[in-house]
Formats: sequence, C-alpha cells, structure tokens
Amino acid sequence: MLDAYGRTIDYLRISITDRCNFRCAYCMPPEGIHLVNMADLLTFEEIVRIVRVLSMHGVNKIRLTGGEPLVRRGMIDLVRSIGSLEKVEDLAMTTNGSLLAVMAKDLKAAGLDRVNISVDTVDAVRFGQITGAGKLADVLNGVKAALAAGLAPVKLNVVLTEVLHQADVQYFVEQVYKYPVDVRFIEYMPIGDCQIQPGASIWTVKQWIESYGKGKLQPAVCKGGGPAKYFRLKQSLGSFGFITPVSEHFCQACNRIRLTADGKIKPCLLANTEIDIKTAMRAGANDFDILNLFESALRQKSPHHNLQQPDREAGVRYMTQIGG
Repeated sequence: MLDAYGRTIDYLRISITDRCNFRCAYCMPPEGIHLVNMADLLTFEEIVRIVRVLSMHGVNKIRLTGGEPLVRRGMIDLVRSIGSLEKVEDLAMTTNGSLLAVMAKDLKAAGLDRVNISVDTVDAVRFGQITGAGKLADVLNGVKAALAAGLAPVKLNVVLTEVLHQADVQYFVEQVYKYPVDVRFIEYMPIGDCQIQPGASIWTVKQWIESYGKGKLQPAVCKGGGPAKYFRLKQSLGSFGFITPVSEHFCQACNRIRLTADGKIKPCLLANTEIDIKTAMRAGANDFDILNLFESALRQKSPHHNLQQPDREAGVRYMTQIGG
C-alpha cells in the first residue's frame, strides 16, 4: 500500500483498548479519561478481519497497543488469531509490562514475536510519580519474564521527561552489558496537554551513556528498528536507540497507519484526521470496502507532522485514547 507521497505503508498499529492500570503523566490526566463503552470498542473478530484484509495488500507488521493491551480479556486468543495469519510476518506489542510476568510465556506460545516495555525511570518513587499507580517491581519482573520467554528483541521505551535522572541512565548501561535488551530514549511529545515537563535532551543522554560505558557508541542495527537510530557500546549484549520526533522528525520514512480502539483509522499520530471504519463494518461493509477506507485514509496522510503547530480544530485526544 502506498500513500499520496509514495511512502510504502506496511505497518499497522492497533489500539485494542483505551483502558490502562497506570496513569502515566504524558499519556492521560491524573483524573483519568472518559472511557469508551465496551460495546463501542472494536471486537477481536473485527480487528482480525481488518488485519486479514490489509495483510493481503502488503501490511505485514502489526503492533498491539493500548491503553494497556494486557488489561483486555482474551488477549492471548487475539494474539493467536493474528499470529496465525499467513502474511503477518511480525507481531509485536507495546505494554507497561506490569502483567507480563504471568503472561509472557503464553503470549510467546500464541505467536507474539517481540515486545516494547515502558520504563521511564528505575527509581521507585519517581516511577510512582510518573505512572500514578504503577509498581516498578512488577515492570522489572515483566522484563525478566519477556526475556525468559524468548520474546526478541525486548525493547525498553524511556520517554525523556523530568523523572529521568542520570542514575537511571547508568542502570540502563549496566543492563545492556548483562542482557540483550534495546533501550530506546524517546523525545517527549506534548500530546493532549498532559502535565509533565520534558527532561534531558537526546544529546545529553548520549553523553551520560558514554560516560558509564566502555568506549564510544557505535552505529548498530536492530530488528524492527522503525524510526530509532541504534548504537551499541563495545562488548554490550544490548543496544541503545534514539527516537527524535521533535528535533529531527522522520516523517519522510513513515511506514505506518493507526487504528484506534473505538474503530477510527488515524493516518498520523499527531493530526486529528480520523476515518470511521467501525460504523461501516457494522453496517455490512465487505472486504473491498474496508480496503477502500484505508486507502482513503492514506490519501489524507500528511507529508509531515505539525507538532510545533498542532491541529486542534477537532480537539486533541490523549495518547491512551489514540494508542501508544
């Protein structure tokens, strides 16, 4: 599938729920959000049908997100259904990791290939500050379970907010020497007027890494690299990735489209354009109609985001309502 600017779109990110057991400060307000009624969420059958249709037209990478995807009942069955589709080559999940300790093995057996886990600090107090309700120990146990289950690569997502300190970076450096984990530092994107301040810059974090590592960072390659630029320290098992949507955006190479939990096709994370596919499906849309709706969405995909001048005409959804 191609968009209007000739970019190949082979990657679908699917939010399966707007619910989450955390209250991350960059994802939703502390009081939470107005949740979509369960009947208004896409059913698993509808999700699998969409993936099947798109997989026949070049979309072979699928990522399940939320909210927190593992809080929705039946996740193992959904993973198994999508993983069984012949043309899906890469099935991944983004999670806060709090439930992985008890689910990682079953997810791998069902067909999940890899997982991204959010860990914005390894200080328990600051972790509670940014997540609202999260327990750091649960997440770290989830990381261990993902590694043990053979989900590979295991990527740790670290948003650069005020809770990230130099001591956290030192911890991550120690981990990449011990385990094959990829630690990705992501520039903070102010979506939905959330109350958290940006932290250290990418460039500062690189300096911290090299101050604790064995030599300079060297360019590296990682499976499912996406927009991240990866580097490795000498003798390390894991790597570091840097994602710069603000200081050095990568829209020219964008290969993705999004599907929200309430059934909207979203051509770009940072724009308000949404196309309702759920209503069409429930009114009897056939597979050709589904494909046409996605192709229509791709024609509306912008050449670049407008993060510095966000589109607010239709109101801004919080990240948990869009899908991470």
